[in-house]
Amino acid sequence: MKTTAAVSTGPAQPFTFQELELDDPRPDEILVRVEAVGLCHTDLAMKGMFPDGVAAVLGHEGAGIVERVGSDVTDVRPGDKVILSYASCGACERCTAGHPAYCVRFQQLNASGARADGSPTLTGPDGPVVGSFFGQSSFARYAVTARRNAVVVDPGVDLTLAASFGCGIQTGAGAVVNVLEPGPDSRLAVFGLGGVGMAAIMAAANLDVGQIIGIDLSDSRRATALKTGATHVLDGADPELLTILRELTGGGATHAFDSTAVPAVIRTAAQGLTSLGTLVVVGIGPDVTLDVGDLMSGGKTVRGCIEGDADPQTFIPQLVEWLLKDRFPMPEIVRTFPFSEINEAVAQAKDGSAIKPVLIMDSGATTWH
Repeated sequence: MKTTAAVSTGPAQPFTFQELELDDPRPDEILVRVEAVGLCHTDLAMKGMFPDGVAAVLGHEGAGIVERVGSDVTDVRPGDKVILSYASCGACERCTAGHPAYCVRFQQLNASGARADGSPTLTGPDGPVVGSFFGQSSFARYAVTARRNAVVVDPGVDLTLAASFGCGIQTGAGAVVNVLEPGPDSRLAVFGLGGVGMAAIMAAANLDVGQIIGIDLSDSRRATALKTGATHVLDGADPELLTILRELTGGGATHAFDSTAVPAVIRTAAQGLTSLGTLVVVGIGPDVTLDVGDLMSGGKTVRGCIEGDADPQTFIPQLVEWLLKDRFPMPEIVRTFPFSEINEAVAQAKDGSAIKPVLIMDSGATTWH
Protein backbone atom coordinates (compact mmCIF):
# COMPACT_ATOMS: atom_id res chain seq x y z
CA MET A 1 0.00 0.00 0.00
CA LYS A 2 1.05 3.65 -0.35
CA THR A 3 1.94 5.84 2.60
CA THR A 4 3.09 9.43 2.88
CA ALA A 5 6.29 9.72 4.91
CA ALA A 6 8.65 12.46 6.06
CA VAL A 7 11.94 11.38 4.53
CA SER A 8 15.41 12.37 5.67
CA THR A 9 18.03 12.53 2.92
CA GLY A 10 21.02 13.75 4.90
CA PRO A 11 22.10 15.39 8.14
CA ALA A 12 21.78 18.95 6.85
CA GLN A 13 18.70 18.42 4.71
CA PRO A 14 15.15 19.20 5.84
CA PHE A 15 12.58 16.43 5.91
CA THR A 16 10.69 16.13 2.65
CA PHE A 17 7.40 14.37 2.05
CA GLN A 18 7.31 11.41 -0.30
CA GLU A 19 4.81 8.74 -1.19
CA LEU A 20 6.37 5.35 -0.51
CA GLU A 21 5.29 1.76 -0.86
CA LEU A 22 4.69 0.14 2.52
CA ASP A 23 5.00 -3.63 2.74
CA ASP A 24 2.01 -5.69 3.87
CA PRO A 25 2.14 -6.91 7.47
CA ARG A 26 3.63 -10.37 7.88
CA PRO A 27 2.00 -13.01 10.11
CA ASP A 28 3.55 -11.56 13.30
CA GLU A 29 3.09 -7.91 12.33
CA ILE A 30 0.35 -5.28 12.42
CA LEU A 31 -0.49 -2.28 10.27
CA VAL A 32 -1.07 0.93 12.23
CA ARG A 33 -2.64 4.18 11.04
CA VAL A 34 -0.46 6.70 12.84
CA GLU A 35 -2.39 9.44 14.61
CA ALA A 36 0.45 11.08 16.55
CA VAL A 37 4.20 10.69 16.85
CA GLY A 38 6.61 12.30 19.26
CA LEU A 39 9.80 13.96 18.06
CA CYS A 40 12.77 12.73 20.06
CA HIS A 41 16.36 13.95 20.06
CA THR A 42 17.34 10.43 19.01
CA ASP A 43 15.55 11.09 15.73
CA LEU A 44 17.72 14.17 15.20
CA ALA A 45 20.89 12.33 16.21
CA MET A 46 20.17 9.43 13.86
CA LYS A 47 19.37 11.86 11.04
CA GLY A 48 23.00 12.85 11.24
CA MET A 49 24.17 9.24 10.92
CA PHE A 50 23.16 8.92 7.28
CA PRO A 51 25.16 10.54 4.46
CA ASP A 52 23.57 12.85 1.92
CA GLY A 53 21.39 11.01 -0.54
CA VAL A 54 20.42 8.11 1.70
CA ALA A 55 16.63 8.14 2.15
CA ALA A 56 15.48 7.20 5.65
CA VAL A 57 12.18 7.29 7.50
CA LEU A 58 12.69 7.86 11.22
CA GLY A 59 10.15 8.31 14.01
CA HIS A 60 9.98 6.00 17.00
CA GLU A 61 7.29 7.43 19.30
CA GLY A 62 4.30 6.51 17.17
CA ALA A 63 0.73 5.97 18.32
CA GLY A 64 -2.36 5.17 16.34
CA ILE A 65 -5.15 2.80 15.38
CA VAL A 66 -4.65 -0.78 14.26
CA GLU A 67 -5.85 -1.26 10.67
CA ARG A 68 -4.84 -4.86 9.96
CA VAL A 69 -3.20 -7.73 11.83
CA GLY A 70 -1.10 -10.63 10.62
CA SER A 71 -2.44 -14.16 10.67
CA ASP A 72 -0.49 -15.11 13.82
CA VAL A 73 -1.69 -12.10 15.84
CA THR A 74 -4.61 -13.07 18.06
CA ASP A 75 -4.54 -10.53 20.90
CA VAL A 76 -4.76 -7.30 18.89
CA ARG A 77 -7.72 -6.32 16.76
CA PRO A 78 -8.38 -3.70 14.10
CA GLY A 79 -9.63 -0.58 15.85
CA ASP A 80 -7.42 -1.00 18.93
CA LYS A 81 -5.47 2.03 20.09
CA VAL A 82 -1.76 1.27 20.34
CA ILE A 83 1.42 3.00 21.42
CA LEU A 84 4.54 1.83 19.60
CA SER A 85 7.82 1.35 21.43
CA TYR A 86 11.26 -0.08 20.78
CA ALA A 87 11.88 -3.53 19.29
CA SER A 88 13.25 -6.53 21.16
CA CYS A 89 13.49 -10.23 20.36
CA GLY A 90 11.63 -11.51 23.42
CA ALA A 91 13.71 -14.70 23.47
CA CYS A 92 17.22 -13.85 24.66
CA GLU A 93 18.32 -14.13 28.28
CA ARG A 94 17.91 -10.41 28.92
CA CYS A 95 14.44 -10.26 27.41
CA THR A 96 13.18 -13.28 29.31
CA ALA A 97 14.64 -11.83 32.53
CA GLY A 98 12.44 -8.76 32.11
CA HIS A 99 15.04 -6.40 30.64
CA PRO A 100 14.14 -6.15 26.93
CA ALA A 101 15.85 -2.76 26.63
CA TYR A 102 19.12 -4.67 26.82
CA CYS A 103 18.10 -7.25 24.21
CA VAL A 104 21.17 -8.81 22.58
CA ARG A 105 19.66 -7.93 19.19
CA PHE A 106 18.72 -4.36 20.11
CA GLN A 107 20.97 -2.70 17.53
CA GLN A 108 19.86 -4.98 14.73
CA LEU A 109 16.16 -4.68 15.49
CA ASN A 110 16.12 -0.92 16.07
CA ALA A 111 18.81 0.68 13.94
CA SER A 112 19.68 -1.60 11.03
CA GLY A 113 17.21 0.08 8.68
CA ALA A 114 15.29 -3.08 7.90
CA ARG A 115 13.52 -6.03 9.48
CA ALA A 116 15.54 -8.59 11.40
CA ASP A 117 15.90 -10.70 8.25
CA GLY A 118 17.16 -7.70 6.28
CA SER A 119 14.00 -7.16 4.25
CA PRO A 120 12.69 -3.60 3.84
CA THR A 121 9.29 -2.35 4.96
CA LEU A 122 9.48 0.78 2.79
CA THR A 123 10.34 1.22 -0.88
CA GLY A 124 10.72 4.39 -2.94
CA PRO A 125 11.14 5.04 -6.64
CA ASP A 126 14.87 4.32 -6.36
CA GLY A 127 14.54 1.15 -4.29
CA PRO A 128 14.45 0.25 -0.59
CA VAL A 129 14.31 3.10 1.93
CA VAL A 130 15.90 2.91 5.37
CA GLY A 131 12.99 1.97 7.62
CA SER A 132 11.97 -0.17 10.58
CA PHE A 133 13.51 2.52 12.79
CA PHE A 134 12.96 1.23 16.32
CA GLY A 135 10.84 -1.36 14.55
CA GLN A 136 8.31 1.22 13.35
CA SER A 137 9.47 4.29 11.31
CA SER A 138 6.44 6.27 12.41
CA PHE A 139 7.19 9.56 10.64
CA ALA A 140 4.57 8.31 8.21
CA ARG A 141 0.80 8.07 7.98
CA TYR A 142 0.99 4.27 8.22
CA ALA A 143 3.54 1.99 9.85
CA VAL A 144 4.12 -1.75 9.85
CA THR A 145 5.50 -3.10 13.10
CA ALA A 146 5.91 -6.37 14.95
CA ARG A 147 3.14 -7.22 17.39
CA ARG A 148 5.72 -7.14 20.18
CA ASN A 149 6.39 -3.45 19.47
CA ALA A 150 2.79 -2.41 20.02
CA VAL A 151 1.12 -1.80 23.38
CA VAL A 152 -2.67 -1.84 23.37
CA VAL A 153 -3.94 0.99 25.56
CA ASP A 154 -7.18 2.21 27.07
CA PRO A 155 -9.51 3.49 24.31
CA GLY A 156 -10.07 6.68 26.30
CA VAL A 157 -6.46 7.85 26.21
CA ASP A 158 -5.51 10.90 24.15
CA LEU A 159 -2.79 9.58 21.85
CA THR A 160 -1.50 13.09 21.26
CA LEU A 161 -0.48 13.23 24.92
CA ALA A 162 0.61 9.60 25.18
CA ALA A 163 2.52 9.07 21.91
CA SER A 164 5.90 9.83 23.45
CA PHE A 165 5.38 7.20 26.15
CA GLY A 166 7.02 4.78 23.72
CA CYS A 167 10.51 6.21 24.20
CA GLY A 168 11.37 9.59 25.73
CA ILE A 169 8.81 9.63 28.52
CA GLN A 170 9.38 5.94 29.24
CA THR A 171 13.11 6.64 29.46
CA GLY A 172 12.82 9.35 32.10
CA ALA A 173 9.99 7.87 34.12
CA GLY A 174 11.36 4.33 33.92
CA ALA A 175 14.80 5.35 35.12
CA VAL A 176 13.20 6.71 38.28
CA VAL A 177 10.65 3.95 38.87
CA ASN A 178 12.68 0.93 37.78
CA VAL A 179 16.28 1.88 38.51
CA LEU A 180 16.60 4.68 41.07
CA GLU A 181 13.51 3.66 43.08
CA PRO A 182 13.46 6.71 45.38
CA GLY A 183 11.00 6.87 48.26
CA PRO A 184 9.30 9.49 50.45
CA ASP A 185 12.51 10.14 52.37
CA SER A 186 14.63 10.48 49.22
CA ARG A 187 16.14 13.61 47.69
CA LEU A 188 16.19 13.43 43.89
CA ALA A 189 18.07 15.90 41.67
CA VAL A 190 17.10 15.96 37.98
CA PHE A 191 19.61 17.59 35.66
CA GLY A 192 18.12 18.71 32.35
CA LEU A 193 14.45 19.57 32.02
CA GLY A 194 13.58 18.50 28.51
CA GLY A 195 10.89 15.90 27.94
CA VAL A 196 12.96 13.11 29.49
CA GLY A 197 13.83 15.10 32.60
CA MET A 198 10.25 16.26 33.02
CA ALA A 199 9.13 12.62 32.83
CA ALA A 200 11.56 11.79 35.63
CA ILE A 201 10.02 14.54 37.75
CA MET A 202 6.46 13.38 37.03
CA ALA A 203 7.32 9.81 37.96
CA ALA A 204 9.03 10.90 41.17
CA ALA A 205 5.95 12.89 42.14
CA ASN A 206 3.86 9.74 41.71
CA LEU A 207 6.25 7.95 44.07
CA ASP A 208 5.78 10.74 46.65
CA VAL A 209 9.50 11.48 46.71
CA GLY A 210 10.25 13.98 49.48
CA GLN A 211 12.47 16.39 47.52
CA ILE A 212 12.37 16.61 43.72
CA ILE A 213 14.84 19.21 42.47
CA GLY A 214 14.79 20.26 38.83
CA ILE A 215 17.96 21.83 37.44
CA ASP A 216 18.17 23.60 34.08
CA LEU A 217 19.52 26.72 32.37
CA SER A 218 16.07 27.83 31.22
CA ASP A 219 13.83 29.99 33.42
CA SER A 220 10.70 28.80 31.61
CA ARG A 221 11.59 25.14 31.94
CA ARG A 222 12.27 25.52 35.63
CA ALA A 223 8.85 27.16 35.98
CA THR A 224 7.25 24.28 34.10
CA ALA A 225 9.03 21.75 36.31
CA LEU A 226 7.28 23.22 39.34
CA LYS A 227 3.97 22.53 37.58
CA THR A 228 4.89 18.91 36.84
CA GLY A 229 5.94 17.88 40.35
CA ALA A 230 9.25 19.46 41.29
CA THR A 231 9.44 20.71 44.87
CA HIS A 232 12.41 22.96 44.11
CA VAL A 233 14.25 24.24 41.03
CA LEU A 234 17.81 25.50 40.63
CA ASP A 235 19.61 27.44 37.91
CA GLY A 236 22.13 25.17 36.20
CA ALA A 237 24.30 28.20 35.37
CA ASP A 238 24.68 29.28 39.01
CA PRO A 239 28.41 29.06 39.89
CA GLU A 240 27.39 28.05 43.41
CA LEU A 241 25.06 25.28 42.20
CA LEU A 242 26.88 22.45 43.95
CA THR A 243 27.00 24.30 47.27
CA ILE A 244 23.33 25.28 47.02
CA LEU A 245 22.30 21.72 46.13
CA ARG A 246 24.17 20.27 49.10
CA GLU A 247 22.66 22.84 51.45
CA LEU A 248 19.14 22.29 50.13
CA THR A 249 19.40 18.51 50.50
CA GLY A 250 21.16 18.49 53.84
CA GLY A 251 24.42 17.07 52.52
CA GLY A 252 23.62 15.87 49.01
CA ALA A 253 21.01 14.16 46.90
CA THR A 254 20.29 10.52 47.58
CA HIS A 255 19.45 10.04 43.89
CA ALA A 256 20.30 11.97 40.74
CA PHE A 257 19.29 11.74 37.09
CA ASP A 258 21.02 13.29 34.09
CA SER A 259 19.57 13.67 30.60
CA THR A 260 21.97 16.36 29.36
CA ALA A 261 24.94 14.14 28.41
CA VAL A 262 27.14 17.17 29.17
CA PRO A 263 30.35 15.99 30.88
CA ALA A 264 30.58 18.94 33.30
CA VAL A 265 26.94 18.50 34.32
CA ILE A 266 27.37 14.77 34.90
CA ARG A 267 30.44 15.45 37.04
CA THR A 268 28.45 17.96 39.10
CA ALA A 269 25.57 15.51 39.46
CA ALA A 270 27.92 12.86 40.83
CA GLN A 271 29.59 15.32 43.20
CA GLY A 272 26.18 16.45 44.42
CA LEU A 273 25.29 12.98 45.69
CA THR A 274 25.40 12.12 49.36
CA SER A 275 27.25 9.01 50.50
CA LEU A 276 25.84 5.83 48.93
CA GLY A 277 23.88 7.93 46.45
CA THR A 278 23.15 6.81 42.89
CA LEU A 279 23.29 8.74 39.63
CA VAL A 280 21.63 7.43 36.46
CA VAL A 281 22.65 8.85 33.08
CA VAL A 282 20.55 8.34 29.96
CA GLY A 283 22.14 10.59 27.31
CA ILE A 284 25.00 9.71 24.97
CA GLY A 285 27.68 12.35 24.62
CA PRO A 286 31.43 12.95 25.00
CA ASP A 287 33.53 11.00 27.47
CA VAL A 288 33.13 12.06 31.08
CA THR A 289 35.85 12.41 33.70
CA LEU A 290 34.63 11.68 37.21
CA ASP A 291 36.32 12.16 40.57
CA VAL A 292 37.07 8.53 41.42
CA GLY A 293 38.20 9.44 44.92
CA ASP A 294 34.83 11.08 45.55
CA LEU A 295 33.01 8.03 44.22
CA MET A 296 35.03 5.62 46.35
CA SER A 297 35.01 7.59 49.57
CA GLY A 298 31.27 8.14 49.29
CA GLY A 299 30.40 4.67 48.03
CA LYS A 300 28.55 6.32 45.16
CA THR A 301 27.10 4.58 42.10
CA VAL A 302 26.99 5.95 38.55
CA ARG A 303 25.22 3.83 35.96
CA GLY A 304 23.67 4.05 32.54
CA CYS A 305 20.12 3.20 31.57
CA ILE A 306 18.38 2.50 28.25
CA GLU A 307 14.63 3.04 27.75
CA GLY A 308 14.12 3.33 31.50
CA ASP A 309 14.92 -0.39 31.84
CA ALA A 310 11.21 -0.74 31.14
CA ASP A 311 9.17 -3.51 29.57
CA PRO A 312 6.78 -1.45 27.42
CA GLN A 313 3.97 -4.00 27.74
CA THR A 314 3.71 -3.38 31.47
CA PHE A 315 5.21 0.08 31.95
CA ILE A 316 3.36 2.03 29.26
CA PRO A 317 -0.04 0.99 30.70
CA GLN A 318 1.19 2.36 34.06
CA LEU A 319 1.99 5.69 32.44
CA VAL A 320 -1.41 5.70 30.72
CA GLU A 321 -3.14 5.02 34.03
CA TRP A 322 -1.37 7.98 35.63
CA LEU A 323 -2.32 10.16 32.65
CA LEU A 324 -5.99 9.16 32.80
CA LYS A 325 -6.05 9.91 36.54
CA ASP A 326 -4.54 13.39 35.97
CA ARG A 327 -1.41 12.34 37.82
CA PHE A 328 0.96 12.75 34.86
CA PRO A 329 0.63 16.34 33.55
CA MET A 330 1.68 15.87 29.93
CA PRO A 331 -0.34 18.93 28.81
CA GLU A 332 2.29 21.08 30.55
CA ILE A 333 5.07 19.88 28.23
CA VAL A 334 3.46 18.78 24.93
CA ARG A 335 3.34 21.12 21.96
CA THR A 336 1.73 19.73 18.83
CA PHE A 337 2.45 20.44 15.19
CA PRO A 338 0.70 19.29 12.03
CA PHE A 339 2.69 16.51 10.37
CA SER A 340 3.32 18.90 7.47
CA GLU A 341 5.27 21.18 9.84
CA ILE A 342 7.82 18.59 10.95
CA ASN A 343 10.72 20.88 10.10
CA GLU A 344 9.33 23.61 12.35
CA ALA A 345 8.97 21.03 15.11
CA VAL A 346 12.62 20.10 14.61
CA ALA A 347 13.64 23.75 14.83
CA GLN A 348 11.77 24.25 18.09
CA ALA A 349 13.19 21.03 19.52
CA LYS A 350 16.70 22.22 18.72
CA ASP A 351 16.29 25.71 20.16
CA GLY A 352 14.49 24.39 23.24
CA SER A 353 11.28 26.37 22.78
CA ALA A 354 9.24 23.16 22.60
CA ILE A 355 9.83 20.75 25.47
CA LYS A 356 8.06 17.80 23.87
CA PRO A 357 7.06 18.28 20.22
CA VAL A 358 4.38 15.91 18.95
CA LEU A 359 3.32 15.63 15.30
CA ILE A 360 -0.33 15.04 14.59
CA MET A 361 -1.71 13.68 11.35
CA ASP A 362 -4.38 16.34 10.90
CA SER A 363 -4.20 20.09 10.50
CA GLY A 364 -3.95 22.75 13.18
CA ALA A 365 -1.22 23.06 15.76
CA THR A 366 -2.12 23.12 19.41
CA THR A 367 -0.24 24.45 22.41
CA TRP A 368 -1.43 22.49 25.43
CA HIS A 369 -0.03 24.94 27.92
